[in-house]
Amino acid sequence: MPIHIPTNELTITFARSGGKGGQNVNKTSTKAIVHWSVGRSRVFTWEEKMRVRVKLANRLNNNDEVVVMSEEERSQPQNRALAISHLQILVNKALQVPKKRRPTRPTYASKLKRL
Repeated sequence: MPIHIPTNELTITFARSGGKGGQNVNKTSTKAIVHWSVGRSRVFTWEEKMRVRVKLANRLNNNDEVVVMSEEERSQPQNRALAISHLQILVNKALQVPKKRRPTRPTYASKLKRL
């Protein structure tokens, strides 16, 4: 079941982005940067927060925030939506608990087939 991060927990800033757009790129701030504080989140339990911190350790900054940015599109609202959805996907993947591997032994038939 995917967990949704409420938008009131997100801090969104905009900056000038590179890439396509021609001269328009020099005067508009279309890059969307989304900051989400893991510690201050009221949606997740302590265990879930620790899981997110471990799985997304390379994306955390010194303020215990996950930072995601998007500058793929030429419009601010599209980049904002992309960055938020990317953050949601990252957090949901981090919260998935992998299945524990049950060791199995080769069957008699597979041993015979191999030999």
